[in-house]
Amino acid sequence: MNNPFKNLGHPNLICAFSLRHFRNMSLRYGDTEESLNNRQVFLLSLGINYKNLVCAKQVHGNKVRFVTENQIGSGALNYETALDDTDALITDRRGLPLAIFTADCLPIFLYDPKTPAIGIVHAGWRSSKENIIAETIQLMQEKFLTKISSLTLAFGPAIRDCCYEVGIEFSEYFSFGLSKRNSNYYFDLAEVNKREAVNLGVREENIFDLKFCTSCLRHDFFSYRREGLSTARMLSVIMLR
Repeated sequence: MNNPFKNLGHPNLICAFSLRHFRNMSLRYGDTEESLNNRQVFLLSLGINYKNLVCAKQVHGNKVRFVTENQIGSGALNYETALDDTDALITDRRGLPLAIFTADCLPIFLYDPKTPAIGIVHAGWRSSKENIIAETIQLMQEKFLTKISSLTLAFGPAIRDCCYEVGIEFSEYFSFGLSKRNSNYYFDLAEVNKREAVNLGVREENIFDLKFCTSCLRHDFFSYRREGLSTARMLSVIMLR
């Protein structure tokens, strides 16, 4: 468990991601037999009722959902009730824990301390190509009148450019975030989303990046690239209290 906003000291914000020793958090991928119990143990350590979790059926798109009390518990106990076709969640309601599941994709936590309001983003390369961080920030502006200058972002564990080898076609999708080593191309998910956020007006000093690589740190994180489709998933969660 780790808090990517640990240096901010906001008492009304719960924000964390699970480590490998908490085991699988997904109800769809990997061995799901103990997933509900794993969620319960992890979330209990944060003071969150696992039955209240709000989850999405992540599809690597750019759809963002505004979550209210009507969606509490969506996907908490079974995958079928998760919010359809969604890769980012936002809310200004207290006591609503928003969750995403990853095993290489980048979890992005958003916090507007003025409203207050929060968001969480599942940012793989496809969602990043579709500007999901911009879509999320823009919806927070529409729903909560979030001022970009006040917005704080944090990046959780994801595969980094040290390990994320991609094809040359990525140069057609992204104008930055690519590096070349020994004739191979490597992609930086965090850099792409950071650059887009900064271009929108987020202050660079308000973006926190733990720089944990899920592929390198095999004892701490699950990795789709390293372990394949059947690998387990970590849970990232954010909640206002």
